[in-house]
Amino acid sequence: GGRAGGAVVAGGEMLLSVGLLALALLAAYRLYLRWGTRNGPGGAARQGEAAALPRMKRRDFSLDQLREFDGARNPRILLAVNGKVFDVTKGSKFYGPEGPYGIFAGRDASRGLATFCLDKDALRDEYDDLSDLNAVQMESVREWEMQFKEKYDYVGRLLKPGEEPSEYTDEEDTKDHTKQE
Repeated sequence: GGRAGGAVVAGGEMLLSVGLLALALLAAYRLYLRWGTRNGPGGAARQGEAAALPRMKRRDFSLDQLREFDGARNPRILLAVNGKVFDVTKGSKFYGPEGPYGIFAGRDASRGLATFCLDKDALRDEYDDLSDLNAVQMESVREWEMQFKEKYDYVGRLLKPGEEPSEYTDEEDTKDHTKQE
């Protein structure tokens, strides 16, 4: 009876392994269909167009001005985090109209990143001072800001209502964005 029982256990383990492998392959295939094909014929052209864009001159943005840079109306994609605007065009597969974080394109992403929420509810149409976020959420916003500073070009500030834009010189424009506040 021992050998027969061992064979049944070994057969069950093998069936379980094959089943898990099949599930993993199915999951990988579904992810490929969801994200891999989004760059389809037009996606590759958009990526090439975005890569050909010159470095953006530093300037400040109102929320309305920022919305123009959503990757749909304009090939350049900008988003704001903690009052700072970043050019995330080179990450268009993530932040473009079809990307998993496309909801943040042309918007202030601070609240969504702080609360780990990818719903429209996490975005405000008016200036968001983030004053209702708790200490942990504000620390998360600062960590996201640091990550964006390391990976993407800092292009300016997000203006509060009534705030005037700064005048940037060509010298400031060419400075390394990580040296900015």
